[in-house]
Amino acid sequence: MRVVVQRSKEASVTVAGEVVGQIPHGLMLLVGITHEDSEKDIEFVADKIANLRIFEDEEGKMNHSVLETGGQILSVSQFTLYGDCRKGRRPNFMAAARPEQAEPLYELFNKKLREKGLHVETGRFGAMMDVALTNVGPVTLIVES
Repeated sequence: MRVVVQRSKEASVTVAGEVVGQIPHGLMLLVGITHEDSEKDIEFVADKIANLRIFEDEEGKMNHSVLETGGQILSVSQFTLYGDCRKGRRPNFMAAARPEQAEPLYELFNKKLREKGLHVETGRFGAMMDVALTNVGPVTLIVES
């Protein structure tokens, strides 16, 4: 599992002109699932992201998690995170899990985040989406299982 984590002031995802997910502040997550991913990977990554200390404290140090700041999550599935660009000019997406495997794991990931007390908004799995965010810092990290 591979997740790009971006700290954001605001973020939204739009499908066919309709806003389907939006948060005021928190974390924008781009979520990729590969063939070997299991519930164990989902648990690990959800716990890591919920408790990742990447928000500033009163001294300006990254010392607080999204849970501690009352932030929210915008989670967007993105199979292209497993695009292999090492050969040729067109990415190879063979490492990305097929939708029938990836979608239930993606839904489980969002459920695990909610179980930790986070408000989670999502995009629409498999849809063409427009994603907008204001990245604060900027802070962008990659979390992998």
